[in-house]
Amino acid sequence: MKQVMTMPIFFRSTPVRQPLAFDSIGNNWPQDPIRRPKGYPLFHYLQTESGQGEIRIQGKSYILNPGEGVLISPFLGHFYESKGPDWRTCFAAFTGTVEDSISKMTGGRPFIFTDRSQGERIAGLIRSAVLQYENPPTDEKALSICCYNLLLEFVEGGYTHDLEREELYKRYVEPVMKEIENNYSLELTVEDLSRLVYITPQYLARLFERFLGCSTYEYLTSFRINKAKGLLITDPHLKIQDIARLTGFSSVSHFITMFKRTAGVTPLQFRKLN
Repeated sequence: MKQVMTMPIFFRSTPVRQPLAFDSIGNNWPQDPIRRPKGYPLFHYLQTESGQGEIRIQGKSYILNPGEGVLISPFLGHFYESKGPDWRTCFAAFTGTVEDSISKMTGGRPFIFTDRSQGERIAGLIRSAVLQYENPPTDEKALSICCYNLLLEFVEGGYTHDLEREELYKRYVEPVMKEIENNYSLELTVEDLSRLVYITPQYLARLFERFLGCSTYEYLTSFRINKAKGLLITDPHLKIQDIARLTGFSSVSHFITMFKRTAGVTPLQFRKLN
């Protein structure tokens, strides 16, 4: 992992070989305003160390006081900025050969807020990881365990602001997410999914945009691509056409096109990188 300038922030610069790993990590960071209307491609966590920040997700604003943080799922639109002078944060973005399992660890929740008691533990794990990067050579296995321990904070702890009380989410979006998780390998379409909850495809897409920051089709495609990544890594002898079929793509050419659009490389290139 390489360090950027002299600031306490590190980015991964080597291929991912561990089940879970930090794609980027840092602390004591003078946080600049961030606007991501289409979200970030990885799960990432942001926590206030000092000062105060404001984050906007799904049309609602929340204040992050010292020790408070939020884990945001991939491709969920969000914006954040300082609410005063010298907002400093710690943060981490997560990857790994089994990164698709993170959504299961978090119960499929699009974002999770943490309180100060959790924040103390998470900040400690981030400090520990940063120290390793500051004093190479790093122990990649130990860092993977640290990453796993950090994500465990979101298995039993954490809470979602208002989402569990959002009737539209629970009635329409959550059942569709479960259907995708259970039957992504089948030839599911947006029309099939909307019929499942007795609403139009257009309305379902608007609900997904509202609660998850992406359309129904984008969520389905992203889920399938993550499953394909797992197969590419765990079964190096499995043919690309078989992976396309097992992850619900109707043709190999469509699978390759969507994979490259999402991951930035072809399936074969991704397999060689990992």
